[in-house]
Amino acid sequence: MRIAVCDDEERFLDDIREHIYALYNSLDVVVDCFKGGKSLIKAFEKQGYDIAFLDIEMPEMDGITLARKLRELSRDLNIVFLTGHVEYALEGYEVNALRYLTKPVREDKLKEVLRYVSGKLTGGRRIKVRLDGEDTFIDVGDIIYLEAQNQYIMIYTRNGDFLVRYNISDYENELSKDGFFRTHRSYLVSLSKVKKIGKAEVVMEGGKTVPVSRSCIKPLKEALYAYIESSAF
Repeated sequence: MRIAVCDDEERFLDDIREHIYALYNSLDVVVDCFKGGKSLIKAFEKQGYDIAFLDIEMPEMDGITLARKLRELSRDLNIVFLTGHVEYALEGYEVNALRYLTKPVREDKLKEVLRYVSGKLTGGRRIKVRLDGEDTFIDVGDIIYLEAQNQYIMIYTRNGDFLVRYNISDYENELSKDGFFRTHRSYLVSLSKVKKIGKAEVVMEGGKTVPVSRSCIKPLKEALYAYIESSAF
């Protein structure tokens, strides 16, 4: 696992590198530290990283701007912001930020993030669907949203769309622990893929718009902020 850490405080860079190696000293883990965004981008262009820990408040280039530039280079990079300000979280959703860690970083929270990414790299949770008479497995982390279409469900993912015969209520129960929310009787969305909340719709990753029932607007916002706060270690 290749890890990049970008922070303008050299002491923090040393500390988090030591913590990571202490937690994963027996694994194939490489940690590169950068004091500014430009040097990280230059290194990333030569050889990518699996996860990037980015301080949000840096003088040369703030973490949000840096994350946008890195996201242009890689769709799969796991971005973790280092901040004590949860209000930055919605901006982070624009670049599909994985988590938010408060400084100083707690070892148990750092370990949780690294364990998650490691598991994701080796194959995260999947659901089984029946397509053309054969069992097919879809990574839950790739699902953007689901739409009920009569007796079928269209599953929209980063890797294509899948039409399966199933019940959306069953998917709601199955995916509730994975951060999915029922915005409408016919739609189930991944909170991690929500880009923007409108008056009666949400904009999802990829730019598609999903309707939100009037009665669901407030619960959706509460669920989204709860999801953000649970990720803001």
